[in-house]
Amino acid sequence: MCGRYVLFSDTEMQDIRDIIDEVQRKVNGEMKTGEIFPTDKAPVLIQEQGIITPDAVKWGFPNFRNKGVVINARAETAPEKPMFRRSLETKRCIIPCTGFYEWSHNGPKTKYQFNLPESGALYMAGLWNDFDGERRFAILTTEANVSMSEIHNRMPVVLTRPEMQLWMNNYQDALDVLQTARPELIKTPA
Repeated sequence: MCGRYVLFSDTEMQDIRDIIDEVQRKVNGEMKTGEIFPTDKAPVLIQEQGIITPDAVKWGFPNFRNKGVVINARAETAPEKPMFRRSLETKRCIIPCTGFYEWSHNGPKTKYQFNLPESGALYMAGLWNDFDGERRFAILTTEANVSMSEIHNRMPVVLTRPEMQLWMNNYQDALDVLQTARPELIKTPA
């Protein structure tokens, strides 16, 4: 599960800063940074006509059964689910961030931020689609690895740098990425 993430434009993270700057130019204004909530518009890397480009995209596919939005898609079932199948085939995206949040469920509820060791930037695999003329995204999740499992049984599909191009370019490579172990993360109280 990934219900919130964080996006800061610290000068030390030039790649994140560049993504935010490009999206701000596209939307002629400020792009939300800091803590990103479902239904916020946030920078997302999409591929159109073979070019990966940042765009401002709303977090959450419409939930056609109930009110609200669907913010996560299970990597294990996305290839079969009608809501996600076509997006997984042709509309994969990458969600840049500087960490994501999760809350402990045992004992006092504590909020933790998860990041890659020795890296300010973290990239999550996602899916996008257009609904009634509005572009939206969902974050793919997978079974938590040991670095996350004591806090939650799910985690975002965090992409390594080499996996980013594989994820975007080829459907079979993307499926292979979903089958591999996710990198170990570090957690800090938020």
